[in-house]
Amino acid sequence: MLIRDAMSTVILTLGPAHTLREAATLMSARHIGAAVVFDPDAGGIGILTERDILNSVGLGQNPDTERAHAHTTTDVVFAAPTWTLEEAARAMAHGGFRHLIVLDRGEVAGIVSVRDIIRCWSPAREPAPLARAGS
Repeated sequence: MLIRDAMSTVILTLGPAHTLREAATLMSARHIGAAVVFDPDAGGIGILTERDILNSVGLGQNPDTERAHAHTTTDVVFAAPTWTLEEAARAMAHGGFRHLIVLDRGEVAGIVSVRDIIRCWSPAREPAPLARAGS
């Protein structure tokens, strides 16, 4: 299976001046863990993840004044829509990240997450077995 079969094509895009609270609000409303940040002054395309926001708040920084550009990863590994899910998983495992921005002809075409890959590799959801008392 290829990335294009698993990726989300509805992408949250932010500008560098968005606050972390604005980013978190938008990400939470869409139930997503990453946003693409377009910042022409910092090299173009970056990614802001829920972990970036969590790390900032954990350091005591104010999410109402911290800007996306200060927490965006700009050294991004990009994927092509023709990559296999195995190639994407290998890149994620090697780089220690959970999201890949997918570029097609230099344009953002989608984003794929570990969850997307797992969803493709796993059978339809079945109820988890219940734990028994004393187990």
